Amino acid sequence: MANFIKPYNDDPFVGHLSTPITSSAVTRTILGNLPAYRSGLSPLLRGLEIGLAHGYFLIGPFTYLGPLRNTEVALLAGFMSTLGLIIIATLGLTVYGYATFQDNTNNPKIDLQSRKGWDQFKSGFLVGAFGGSGFAYICLLSIPSFTT
Repeated sequence: MANFIKPYNDDPFVGHLSTPITSSAVTRTILGNLPAYRSGLSPLLRGLEIGLAHGYFLIGPFTYLGPLRNTEVALLAGFMSTLGLIIIATLGLTVYGYATFQDNTNNPKIDLQSRKGWDQFKSGFLVGAFGGSGFAYICLLSIPSFTT
């Protein structure tokens, strides 16, 4: 039987194992197309895309698994809970940005590793997450079979 799991680049001191999954071209392509790693996106667009995905998918667990799941207000309660979690996550992003990125006025480049870039990312996340959750709320509200 062949040994499929080996140290990454045959260096045992890297701390990463190379497996058929982690070293495949398919995995690298999928990860390379995520908004966090895609080149050419501004921090605002990265945050917007990540926020849209998170806002859209967060409403489901709150609506269908929350304590009000068997009531008439389950969808509204799930939507409000989603908005609350988005605000908490945005506050966490704000605290992380203040603690990590110091004001660097010599760097005119706006990237995700700067205070200005992180503020744009956080703003895009907030707007995108609110928009994604609002869109999901409208979709679930207009299809009556999903709300029962």
